[in-house]
Amino acid sequence: MSFKNFDLHSAILKAIDKCGYTNPTPIQAEAIPKVINGNDLIASANTGTGKTAAFVLPVLQRLAKTRYHKKQRGQPSVLILTPTRELANQVTQAIRNYGKNLRIFSVSLVGGMPYGPQLRSLSKPIDIVVATPGRLTDHIENRNIDLSRVNMLILDEADRMLDMGFVDEVNRIANFTPEDRQTLLFTATWDNRMANLARNLLNDPQRISMDEKPTQENIEQRLHIADDVGHKNRLLQHLLDDDDLTQAIIFSATKLGADILARDLKALGYSAAALHGDMKQAARNRTLQNMRRGKLRLLVATDVAARGIDMTSVSHVINFDIPRFAEDYVHRIGRTGRAGSAGTAISFVLPDDLLHLERIERYTGQQVPRLTIPGLEPTKTLGRKKKKRKPNGRGYSAFGRKNNYNDPKRKAGGRHLNQPPAHRRKQRTATKKAAA
Repeated sequence: MSFKNFDLHSAILKAIDKCGYTNPTPIQAEAIPKVINGNDLIASANTGTGKTAAFVLPVLQRLAKTRYHKKQRGQPSVLILTPTRELANQVTQAIRNYGKNLRIFSVSLVGGMPYGPQLRSLSKPIDIVVATPGRLTDHIENRNIDLSRVNMLILDEADRMLDMGFVDEVNRIANFTPEDRQTLLFTATWDNRMANLARNLLNDPQRISMDEKPTQENIEQRLHIADDVGHKNRLLQHLLDDDDLTQAIIFSATKLGADILARDLKALGYSAAALHGDMKQAARNRTLQNMRRGKLRLLVATDVAARGIDMTSVSHVINFDIPRFAEDYVHRIGRTGRAGSAGTAISFVLPDDLLHLERIERYTGQQVPRLTIPGLEPTKTLGRKKKKRKPNGRGYSAFGRKNNYNDPKRKAGGRHLNQPPAHRRKQRTATKKAAA
């Protein structure tokens, strides 16, 4: 199957061809015809499957057929919601790449960016708005945008939006759009929260599920057991001396950890920078631009900030902190090995991280090879944390209470049952002596 089978506009096909794509991915082959037919859609697919094009191409096809209709200022016909600024930028770039031969105007409304340029864009006739829920809510409250003409609502990475606590904002935004709109929901995971959201927003949706687990066959995966953070740092320095490591994304569990690690790496002479949600958008854009231009070799990032990063130059992903959730692991290692190139994913695992590692290996269906580096071997082994047992005394366990209460001579507070406390006994003795 080729993209020509979808009967897309010639301008779109020309742009696809220039991007170097010939055949659609499985999610694209399933989703594009259904979206073009006007169906509501739930698509469960992992990151890196081409899901962005799966909704961007049908959106452009619809707009290409109606491009002569009069556009309204601040009234988009397509609304795309994303959880993060980076993902919004990625979607916006995809719209520009595939729609560059069409006269289509899109606006990105994300937090961390000044309001002025966004307000100027909203004062013009627009076709598509790509937004994060928080910033879009601000514009709605200030009446800068009118969603009454939206005929297509798309939620990209909806599960991540719920994880970030945007469920109320998403439902509120949807209430400002017409009920007869077409709604598309893309998610990597499915649970009761997602089912409730879909029930509220979608009308008789069709369902697509890419059930196959991500294999990442072109990505070499391995892990090193580390005794502690200091051991992690020594392992990292050894790996960074590898000439095959051209550029790497190093994942930290926290924003503070990303800042500290990036600072320490720079102090050692490495070209490194941090990327996380507390940075201003201009600083984040500048950091990503420096990475793309080769001015940075190492990017120390958190999960949310790295979402949507697409760079073919990244040869290695290093999990300095192993993620708690298997889906995050798949997303992380998917930042390397892009466009079919080879990549390497290395994880540092502390002895107490066994539970997280087991989740990852169950999800991916494969065991991550354990390797050691001569001179940097761990002294500890993987294992679960041992829970501290509470004493079996009174008030802690049923077993302890049973033994205590069945003993007629049990002691309570250092005295036999039915005897007064020591200080009361002394008082009675003193009273008797005084009376005598």
